[in-house]
Amino acid sequence: MLLCEIKAMMGEFLALLVLSGLLQHLLPNCSCMEFDLDGKYLLGGLFDVHTTTTYSVRDRPLELDCSKQLFTLASYRRLQVMRFAVQEINNSTLILPNQSLGYEIFDFCSNVLKLPTVLSLMSSNGSIEVKDKDVDYLSKVIGIIGPYKSADTITIAPLFMMHLIPMINYGAASSALSEKSKYPSFFRTVPSNHDNIQLIVSILQHYKWHWVAFITSQDAYSEDGLDLFISMIKDTEICLAYTANVKKSSNVLDMFRTIDNLGVNVIVVFTLLNDAEVMFQTAITSNIQQKVWIASDVWFLDEKLPKLKGIETIGTIIGVTLSVAPLPGFEEYLNFSKEQGQCTACALDSPGEMLCRPACDECTAVGAEEILSEDVSHNFAVYASVYALANALHNVLECSNEGCNDNVTVHPFMLLRELKKSNFTLLNQNVQFDVNGDPVSASYEILFWKNGYHVMFGSYKTYPNVQFFINNSKIQWHTNSSVPVSQCSPDCQKGFVRNQNGDYKCCFKCEICPRDTYIDRTVSLYQCKNCLKTEWSEPGSIACLDRTVEYVSYTELFAIVILVLTSLLLGLTLAVTILFARNFDTPVVKSAGGPMCVLVLGCLSVASFNVFFYLGKPTEISCFLRILYVLLFTICLACLGVRSFQIVCIFKMATKFPGLYKWWTKYNGQWLVIAGTFLFQVLLLLAYVAKPPKPYNDTTSKNLIIMRCDFFCYGPLVISNCFLAVLCMLCFIISYIGKNLPKNYNEAKPITFCLLILILIWMAFGTTTMLYKGKYIQGLDALAVVCSLYSILLWYFLPKCYIIIFQPQRNTQQHFQGLIQSYTLNISN
Repeated sequence: MLLCEIKAMMGEFLALLVLSGLLQHLLPNCSCMEFDLDGKYLLGGLFDVHTTTTYSVRDRPLELDCSKQLFTLASYRRLQVMRFAVQEINNSTLILPNQSLGYEIFDFCSNVLKLPTVLSLMSSNGSIEVKDKDVDYLSKVIGIIGPYKSADTITIAPLFMMHLIPMINYGAASSALSEKSKYPSFFRTVPSNHDNIQLIVSILQHYKWHWVAFITSQDAYSEDGLDLFISMIKDTEICLAYTANVKKSSNVLDMFRTIDNLGVNVIVVFTLLNDAEVMFQTAITSNIQQKVWIASDVWFLDEKLPKLKGIETIGTIIGVTLSVAPLPGFEEYLNFSKEQGQCTACALDSPGEMLCRPACDECTAVGAEEILSEDVSHNFAVYASVYALANALHNVLECSNEGCNDNVTVHPFMLLRELKKSNFTLLNQNVQFDVNGDPVSASYEILFWKNGYHVMFGSYKTYPNVQFFINNSKIQWHTNSSVPVSQCSPDCQKGFVRNQNGDYKCCFKCEICPRDTYIDRTVSLYQCKNCLKTEWSEPGSIACLDRTVEYVSYTELFAIVILVLTSLLLGLTLAVTILFARNFDTPVVKSAGGPMCVLVLGCLSVASFNVFFYLGKPTEISCFLRILYVLLFTICLACLGVRSFQIVCIFKMATKFPGLYKWWTKYNGQWLVIAGTFLFQVLLLLAYVAKPPKPYNDTTSKNLIIMRCDFFCYGPLVISNCFLAVLCMLCFIISYIGKNLPKNYNEAKPITFCLLILILIWMAFGTTTMLYKGKYIQGLDALAVVCSLYSILLWYFLPKCYIIIFQPQRNTQQHFQGLIQSYTLNISN
């Protein structure tokens, strides 16, 4: 499709070619023979020796007179490098022996109005044939060197691509030219903008300049650089605060005012030389100061800009340029060439005809010394371009030490194949192209302006590995000592994250990372990361610390105290049980509940063993067996509640509700209530058996892992404990009703008192768990269990043991009958 489009364009340019030929014969001015050299194989050269700065509106087709445009000495020097390289090759016996290279060089001062020169290089015997099959097409030149600018190259390159004429460029850095589908025969010996921008980004990151402006010209080179810059800083801390194109109609001063208002102190000047001159002259006259200017390789080595009056007042100017490789013998060649005076009036092209290139009076007037003092950037790129084409031709002609094969007809596409395989060393520099036609190796120098001169303080290489180096001690900042700062917001302290403020990620507020979080600056500057469950951290941390795993071990003093109390409790319970068993038929034991006492004492004994599961490292078994306490204590409370209810019924309800009392005694209502309460509690805990609680790490403490059983996270057990609390309160209310019963026969009072103690114990434990989150919480739970068991044993059973042992006279049937008769008479009265 691209070839079809180019062929369609050719018809439009043929008329221009004919017109150009006529003008060449009609114009009286003559040329400089520096632009032509006869040879068996010709190279085409495009150099902007003159530069067009303005375009006027035309009403008729006219060829542009380059001699009247601005003379560019740096481009003229690059032209001389091409001539020098061709002469070196022609004098060499190692490359193209017995062959001669020639050239036709054109002053390419405009990419719009100098297309006839391009068509001339493409022509064969003065004409261009447009065929469907052009494999046998032979152009005047075997390859093209140039042009210098990206915009010029992008305009004319498609014309050479049609016949796959190799085009080796020495200055066009636009990354668009790397697209092989559009530019299949394009190569370059200068790195693309990608390497240039990557180096600029590396410098910004090195000095932590995150708030920058990017100034461009209105051309393909600058716009490509801006696009690359935006894409490369996407995942970095760099923000593009401001960007603008420098045009003649734009107000450069307003641009600087905007940059100042934004607080930007670093400006990337990715422009052409003329626009850079305008910028710096405006900055000097407008008293712009305290800025860092980062230059592209296009204009930084210019000899005039560093010597502008007042340039040192605007700040520090640093730049990146291609490493300069000296060309041995070039100075001698240039001196000899100028002394010979190769610029003549006109040259005979054929008998009776003159060949005249556009006039170049400056070329004749300029001396060797002036040329040698000019910008040397891209000189080696021109030199390498010529040698790349010569090496490709050397291989196509099957050259050896004995000579070359003169029977080979050289077609442009044949050189293209060899150029893709290029890999040779030239002046200690590797010349090799990648699949996109870009050089494999790129070497840059990082310099700054000091007193009108360029001082190197860093380097950047991409081959064989990326190497970036800066010697901070060599650069002198406008701040005298410290590195200038260009940030929208100052960097956050350690342990703080950025909270973006507005559209720019560089503008933010600093917020401290809360407890149990930290900031990993290598991952994100905008988010705190949570510590693992086994870790902890203070607010504002940059790392987490391991938590200390703790639990109440059996060897600790606190645990030993609990174990001693439990053992004593167990011993007392067994003793009381034996005492009650031996006096089972006595009135005191019967009034205490008889068989219920035995049941309660049995539950207290088993529950005492359950305390051991609250100590030591929690396991699945120990967590599961703690359920025994809930079930056993339910039976104890049910017995106490029933016993209180029986006392109230006996002394109060028997006289008022005799029917209810008979039903209660006939069907053993007390055991039905106890069994029903127990079964209800069992039903609540059925899910507990299917999915019992397990040990878990309690991380609510600051820097500890408290090993506990997850009771508080387990729904059925929470409900079961709530039922236990309700049962306890109900028992307390019932026992409190019977507080006025006979003093010596009032079982309700000790029940009321022990339940009151029990309620106070668990209230104290609940308050402690809310205030204390340390490792002894499990021990306190065990202590609460022991105390609750002691409350029943001491305040309910111990007074009865005292009567049995020390007051046996009160443990008789006659004594109890007397108390009942006395209470009955008091009620009757």
